Amino acid sequence: MPRRRSAAGVLFFDAEGRVLLVDPVYKEPWEIPGGGVEWDESPKAGAVREVKEELELSRPVGRLLGMDWVGPQPGRSEGVITVFDGGVLTPEDVAQIRLQAEELRAMEFVPVEQVHERLIPLLARRAEACAQARGDGTTVYLENGVATLD
Repeated sequence: MPRRRSAAGVLFFDAEGRVLLVDPVYKEPWEIPGGGVEWDESPKAGAVREVKEELELSRPVGRLLGMDWVGPQPGRSEGVITVFDGGVLTPEDVAQIRLQAEELRAMEFVPVEQVHERLIPLLARRAEACAQARGDGTTVYLENGVATLD
């Protein structure tokens, strides 16, 4: 049986409440900053490492906003994706960002209600749910980007 995949992402916001999205060079849809968690690495440590690698931004991440179980897909096992709160980036923070050219083409702050225009439906549902959890001061459990109540 293949090892379950694990990934971690970070939701960063600007002062207007828009969420930071990045455009990876190795695939088409945009994403939130983050990536695969390495063997024997915690999700939080993986999120911090990925942000440092992708954006050259060194900062702690905040609380867990959500956890999303994603079912198996052709060629991929099921997985668990965690999303942490990156807080609000000041203009000075944004000016310090340096996109790693091997990984990212671009970045942009997008209103939460418009993330579906850049993200595939699963990622849009996840980003919207985690942004809502941040606003509510809660943590959300998702399955394939959908909150479950049971």
